[in-house]
Amino acid sequence: MTPSVFARLRTGALIACAIVVTGCVAQPSQEVGGANAVTRANCGIDITVDRPPQRIYAAYQPSIEIAHALGVTDRLVGTAFLDATVLPEYQDAQAKSAYVEKLPSRDELLTQNPDFVLSGFNGVFAKSAQNSVGTRASLQELGVRTWVLSPLCPSSDGLADEAIDPKTVRFDNVYADLRDLGALWGVSDRAEDVVTQLSSRIAVVRSKVENSARPRVAVVTPKDDGSYTAAGGIDFVTQIIEAAGGVNAFADLTERRNVQIGAEELIARDPDIILTSQCCKSTYTRADGQPQVDRIVGNPAFANLTAVRAGAVHPFLFADRAAGVRIAHATELVAELIHPDLFRR
Repeated sequence: MTPSVFARLRTGALIACAIVVTGCVAQPSQEVGGANAVTRANCGIDITVDRPPQRIYAAYQPSIEIAHALGVTDRLVGTAFLDATVLPEYQDAQAKSAYVEKLPSRDELLTQNPDFVLSGFNGVFAKSAQNSVGTRASLQELGVRTWVLSPLCPSSDGLADEAIDPKTVRFDNVYADLRDLGALWGVSDRAEDVVTQLSSRIAVVRSKVENSARPRVAVVTPKDDGSYTAAGGIDFVTQIIEAAGGVNAFADLTERRNVQIGAEELIARDPDIILTSQCCKSTYTRADGQPQVDRIVGNPAFANLTAVRAGAVHPFLFADRAAGVRIAHATELVAELIHPDLFRR
């Protein structure tokens, strides 16, 4: 049976299941809302479950690591698209999880019969995305609940990075997501522990850098065509840099998370520190970002950049820019890179 045929049959089966049989894993959204129901709002959509989901699909690094952090590894029916190796504390859990390198198609997703899809980025539900699994509304009609990490909420269902509200790009929104997912998944105590650990670690860093100078940091990715991508103000790395005692040199660019720039723009901004942004393979570590460093340092046009002359161009991972449970790790790492005098080990 082809995946597309399966998906059509599954859609009909889900509707029939909700009408004829009780207790099915996936039911149309209008059937949910019993006495034990839990509802949380996400990106303008109310998500309601009668019981904790048991078949969770996690797409992208932030969602995969969140699932492991909240202790629901045994409920994962699939994981997809890691940008780098998972954090050490989640490696054993991820090794036990089904994984595919590419995002699933809609049909491929539905063959896993998920009752909940968590996405670390909003593109997986975008109409225009090549690998979209469909809008959140279309999945909810099949009884599949969805969640997008709220610092990346699009302006409406089916869009990607369009009109992300800069006010949502905050650590507090990560903590809110963890608490909301904890409530929906029946692991509220675990979620509160994770929030406490993350916020405490970040508070320690903030305290150490509070009275220090704040260098200008650029997160830059060299492209094959000779251009560069810079992390703009609505990219979550802006918050990480700020907590680590720096300032995003491209914070004023807020039209998209990733902004195309030329060499002239990087020279004009002349950042004190440059971080690269290696992505996207499940085996990547920071060491794999060294070729990007070499391309920047080896470019004669950049010889007089402050960061180049100071030896302050460092390999960095795209995974460490994300709004998830890596935020404490990433804040500590960036603080060590930009304030080595305060964080020598």
